Amino acid sequence: MTIIGLTGSIGTGKTFVASVFRSLGAEILDADRIAHDAIRRTGPAYRKIVRAFGPAILGSRRAIDRKRLGRIVFADSRKLKKLNRIVHPEVIRVIKKRAARVGRGRLVVIDAPLLVEAGLDSMVDALVVVACSRKAQLERFRKKSGLSAREVMKRLANQIPLRQKIGMADFVIYNNGTKAETRKLVRRVWEQAGKKKR
Repeated sequence: MTIIGLTGSIGTGKTFVASVFRSLGAEILDADRIAHDAIRRTGPAYRKIVRAFGPAILGSRRAIDRKRLGRIVFADSRKLKKLNRIVHPEVIRVIKKRAARVGRGRLVVIDAPLLVEAGLDSMVDALVVVACSRKAQLERFRKKSGLSAREVMKRLANQIPLRQKIGMADFVIYNNGTKAETRKLVRRVWEQAGKKKR
């Protein structure tokens, strides 16, 4: 089994790249989805988060309102670190458990925007970073999230800079062109990454 760590920054197109890897036959472990499951009312991180941030973060049916929580943590780096200390261990635990169940000979992609920040890069055979121009990045994320430019910049400030991640990468997929061009780049990485072992 080969494990690829797929990361980038908000708005670089990582979700599309993950979908291409899936179409090629990779098993995708989506860290964002696992994190969302962890904070549900039945999830392992729910009570810890409510204790840490109070009932003001709760919406209908006492579910955690991620927008309310986001406004709190992205306005204060200490609170963001507190949230990550609760959520990241749960995400890592689930990813390790699911990766262990994947059959030999399969290629596993850990799709995680905070892969490096959470320390998940230590368990991958190859690190793939999805990058694009800053202009495209901001336009894509604002369109997807509905956040203001100021809110987007706050979120970017809490991630390792994209250029630094590129410096750590085994492969970089520059997602500035058409979807067809990006698919070709992903296929090239797919063919090469299986041969790479750290």
